[in-house]
Amino acid sequence: MSKKDPSVKTNAARILDNAGIHYELREYPVDEDDLSAPHVAEAIGMPPEQVFKTLVARGDRTGVLAACIPANTELDLKALAAASGNKKVELVAVKEVLGLTGYIRGGVSPVGMKKPYPVFLDETAEIWDTVSVSAGMRGCQMLLAPADLARVLEATSCAIAKWEKSSKQ
Repeated sequence: MSKKDPSVKTNAARILDNAGIHYELREYPVDEDDLSAPHVAEAIGMPPEQVFKTLVARGDRTGVLAACIPANTELDLKALAAASGNKKVELVAVKEVLGLTGYIRGGVSPVGMKKPYPVFLDETAEIWDTVSVSAGMRGCQMLLAPADLARVLEATSCAIAKWEKSSKQ
């Protein structure tokens, strides 16, 4: 896969620039019928375990928070609740995502949300030299070191992903 200069620099990319973090932007064709993270991983030529999707949730005690987990996993809500100091955590409705984050479904970046929500990064990110997260728009991913991602987000590393054997997405 060749590097491309993206046509648009996203707010998330500008935040990384300002923090002095090295990253690569990788564009891919958007399939409106399949915005799934495993599809994005395939489109950018990376294993789904290395491509992290950002999910927005709400805790009963702490309010809105974000979770970054590998593309081919599901969020373990109980583990996220425990890690975030909540009794219960639920995913927010898709219709709430844009208003809370400033990003549309399929383009939610953990970097540069409207408000600095607490971010929980699945601990498997640490096994990779590079991980991929959305750059804040459909069709563009940011590749960077997981330690840099965790630092810029002030993320908590924890086990919050459920690994499923099925191909359910």
